[in-house]
Amino acid sequence: MEFKVYDAAFANQHEKCAIKAMPLISWDIYSQYLYQTNVLLHDVSSLNQIANKNLWKTVWDFKESIQDETVIVVTDANLKIVFATNNIEKMNGYKVEEVIGNSPKMFQGPSTNLQVSSEIRQAILNKVPFEKNVINYCKDGSLYKCSIKGFPVFNLKGDVVNFIAFEKIAA
Repeated sequence: MEFKVYDAAFANQHEKCAIKAMPLISWDIYSQYLYQTNVLLHDVSSLNQIANKNLWKTVWDFKESIQDETVIVVTDANLKIVFATNNIEKMNGYKVEEVIGNSPKMFQGPSTNLQVSSEIRQAILNKVPFEKNVINYCKDGSLYKCSIKGFPVFNLKGDVVNFIAFEKIAA
């Protein structure tokens, strides 16, 4: 009886977050679900803190993006990674701690198309959004095709303070 009440309360709490409630069948399964939910909520909270701290002019719905397995990477204006969602490890094997402070170029290598990299660089210099597919490298050296939607992030004064990229494994 106590579990039903707890499950109902938890489902009600997270209904607005578009997180699906699951019945408590096994503590192992439930704890894994709860852990994933907490990681997602922590990533969303961290992204909102960065947006508030830097007075972002544009705001995204981070919950929806992360739930569809999109990796979100935020760099500073000098293109050093300041944030990555925890699901980056699932995409390319790198832990968040390993990418912070590095340039997104760390994912590139000999098979990365130089023309596409140049087009991305030009979009960044021009401070305009871009959408590209690029060959990136996993931590173990294997390749993956990455679909990137990148945006300059302006503060309320109109200055570029960050760049944000929404990345998915491309088909």
